[in-house]
Amino acid sequence: MNSNQKFVGYVGTYTKSESKGIYQFTLDTEKERITEVKAVAELGNPTYLTISEDNKNLYAVAKEGNLGGIAVYSIDENSGELKKLNEQLNEGASPCHISVDSAKQNIVTANYHKGTIELYKINQENGFASEVKSIMQHEGTGPNKERQEKPHAHYSGYTLNEKYVVAIDLGTDQLITYKIENNSLIEVSSLSVKPGSGPRHITFHPNGKFAYIMTELSSEVIALQLNEDGSFTDLQYISTIPSDFTENNQGSAIHISKDGQFVYAGNRGHNSIAVFSVNQDTGKLDLVEITSSEGNWPRDFVLDPSENYLVGSNEMSGTLVLYARNKTTGKLTVLQSGVQVPEAVCVKFLNV
Repeated sequence: MNSNQKFVGYVGTYTKSESKGIYQFTLDTEKERITEVKAVAELGNPTYLTISEDNKNLYAVAKEGNLGGIAVYSIDENSGELKKLNEQLNEGASPCHISVDSAKQNIVTANYHKGTIELYKINQENGFASEVKSIMQHEGTGPNKERQEKPHAHYSGYTLNEKYVVAIDLGTDQLITYKIENNSLIEVSSLSVKPGSGPRHITFHPNGKFAYIMTELSSEVIALQLNEDGSFTDLQYISTIPSDFTENNQGSAIHISKDGQFVYAGNRGHNSIAVFSVNQDTGKLDLVEITSSEGNWPRDFVLDPSENYLVGSNEMSGTLVLYARNKTTGKLTVLQSGVQVPEAVCVKFLNV
């Protein structure tokens, strides 16, 4: 890994006040700085993005007036500029999460307001997304009357072997596993987690045996065992905030290092990122440290391709923050903060 690499990243945002849509930046590892921040696509509320494994396409959730759906872009391999290929919009709220498989055949989205998981197909000739092929409507409620009055699907993505689609529902305290058959989502199994915990996002251990959920309402990470049949078993609940912190906190994103040694989890309110070490035999976590997010309402973060750095996004302060990451201890050290990106939500790098 040479020391002067530059990595290109993208930021998804809300466009409720100042943001134009999708932003691009460069991480200069020689200078250890985020540079060249610019808007590269005008789009309504592209809060969550994902990039294809081959770096040729970017997929974003999108909102236009009373319509919500997804937008597909091609990525210029030299400049990283985005060119819109197509979009698919339907009546109602836009999704909050989007994932694509490695072969670029299927896109899955989660819709928080509708409580649904949607499946789109990708045209192999032109890369366009189809209209929605399959919709799974979640059912149920949770004990939190304000936040769990109905289903609120918050995540949809693939297990590492891409055999299953996993959905997380904050409103019903459930993890639901699906398979895709004949352009349809078919439920395989479900796991109910602690009532009122409000699960939000999940990340998968590279060994394929463990997974970790961040809860939004109880500020915990749930360590899980992933079974061969696509079902899950919960192993541990561990808090992401200090026991004496009593103010409002909402858990946000969760990511794991490529070596499976460390899990990182975001706290909005406490405004921090919690770092955990992973027991490789049991899958259980131990808290290493809790580091300031250097801004207000850390919505998401990402490890850079070298994993020597971590870039966080603070939605309410409209800033990115750059940390150096110690690969041995997992600890984070602030290098740069206050990098302006309005209403920043999701951060993704091109794959290397």
